[in-house]
Amino acid sequence: MLIQSPESLIAFPHQTPPAEGQVIEMAPGILWTRFALPYLLNHVNVYLIEDHGGWAAVDTGLGTDDTKAAWNALLAGQLRGMALTRVVCTHYHPDHVGLVGWLTERFGVPLHMPRTEYLQSLAIQHRAFAANRPFYETHGLSAAATDTVTTRGQYYLRQVTGLPTQFVRLAAGETLSIGGRRFAVLTGGGHAPEQAMLYAPDENVFLSADQVLAKISPNISVDAMEPEADPLGAYLGSLAALRQAIPEDALVLPGHHVPFTGLHVRVDELAAHHAERCSMIADACAMAPRSAAELVPVLFKRALDAHQTSFAFSEVVAHVNYMRFRGELVQFADASGALRTRTA
Repeated sequence: MLIQSPESLIAFPHQTPPAEGQVIEMAPGILWTRFALPYLLNHVNVYLIEDHGGWAAVDTGLGTDDTKAAWNALLAGQLRGMALTRVVCTHYHPDHVGLVGWLTERFGVPLHMPRTEYLQSLAIQHRAFAANRPFYETHGLSAAATDTVTTRGQYYLRQVTGLPTQFVRLAAGETLSIGGRRFAVLTGGGHAPEQAMLYAPDENVFLSADQVLAKISPNISVDAMEPEADPLGAYLGSLAALRQAIPEDALVLPGHHVPFTGLHVRVDELAAHHAERCSMIADACAMAPRSAAELVPVLFKRALDAHQTSFAFSEVVAHVNYMRFRGELVQFADASGALRTRTA
């Protein structure tokens, strides 16, 4: 994760987030609320867009009793008497998709979601994670961290309330109309396979989900189900496309932390961050061949618990794959069968 550089030209027009159960109007008919998360990143942003007969929710929070209670407080408070008209889900991570099943069933409303994200959520809910153990072991991950990763499916199930059996696909290049307001649909890989973002050109408001965050870098990971994937390449390509598609002065409404302006500056910071990490890996692998697990402390200097180590490990593999596919690193199996990487 990356802390925003102190010299950045990014501005924060609303530095104080809404209190639990409260909303802040970010633009006419676009509200910002947030829900607690039991992680180091302790919140997720949810946006409500005025629609015909109520509000469209963009993301949901975790599928837990605490988040349900927070939703109930919101609906009994500032949104009293208003119903949800639809749920728009940006990607499959549980802090964004967790209450989709509960909300769509409660209000009898449709789910709008990218097809890949919908199917990815279903896959995790029905996946045998233990079968992926060799992927982590051959990259040198410890037994404790491997146990954490290979039981994540059960953890995911405890954080989501399921998906409706039907959904409306969000696809890049389309226009989504909500309450007469037009949103251009964009999608990008890296943090998730096909994460959806929405841009309202008339208001110059960009809902960036987790693709562009102001104060941290979103996790970019290789999943054991697709070990030869290049999510970092997809992410950097998405950043470049966003720089072309969205104006620099757009108000960015992200999935975490606070809204900001200065999108192009932030995109450049994120790209530079990943270039620096690739350079750190290259330097380490020039001294000696390394497994992905051995590269974790090269990129992540602080102490990590098993859960954090699993995410850090998967992000290291993403950087290694990116560099391998561009001819900067070579991967080989050592005498024990463990995978190691050296500079090309």
